[in-house]
Amino acid sequence: MKAGVIAVQGDVAEHAAAVRNAATAHGESAEVVTIRDSGTVPDCDVLLMPGGESTTISRLIHREGIASEIRDHVADGKPILATCAGLIVCSRDAKDDRVDALGVVDVSVDRNAFGRQKDSFEAPVPVEGLAEPFHAVFIRAPVIDDVGDGVETLSTVDGRSVAVRDGPVVATSFHPELTDDPRVHDLAFFPDAEVVA
Repeated sequence: MKAGVIAVQGDVAEHAAAVRNAATAHGESAEVVTIRDSGTVPDCDVLLMPGGESTTISRLIHREGIASEIRDHVADGKPILATCAGLIVCSRDAKDDRVDALGVVDVSVDRNAFGRQKDSFEAPVPVEGLAEPFHAVFIRAPVIDDVGDGVETLSTVDGRSVAVRDGPVVATSFHPELTDDPRVHDLAFFPDAEVVA
């Protein structure tokens, strides 16, 4: 499996390690490539869109010609895991004119809905498809405030959506790569495997 991590900004190394761990758990190996320029996305089986600063990520993927390749990747039915700022960039509506959203996840988002950096928190959250709650890390996290038809809500916190699946895209408000638990990466890239504990 060739996994591409959009590496214009964000926690790239953590996602690379997490997707390798998920692949290993399913008897596969993952070749991980970092993507900063156009031309690499079409060769990838799966993509990861890390957190970071959504305005910066949006500007750079459009400038480097990566944005259209990501849209084509989704149109071809290939999986993406988008986390935190990655969710914002992948959304239909980021509610911020500085973010040229990709529209590959039919949701709108409320950026920094949980507050500023000092309001970051960790909590066990139930996630559809996982037998046990996932220890989620929320850092300046967005909230999904409108979910389109056909989008499956995977997790909520205080009645607000924090994880969804839209076709081949799994998007989370939290940072699953900042834990040792690969189960969200499992959901994104191995959805047909047996339910993970």
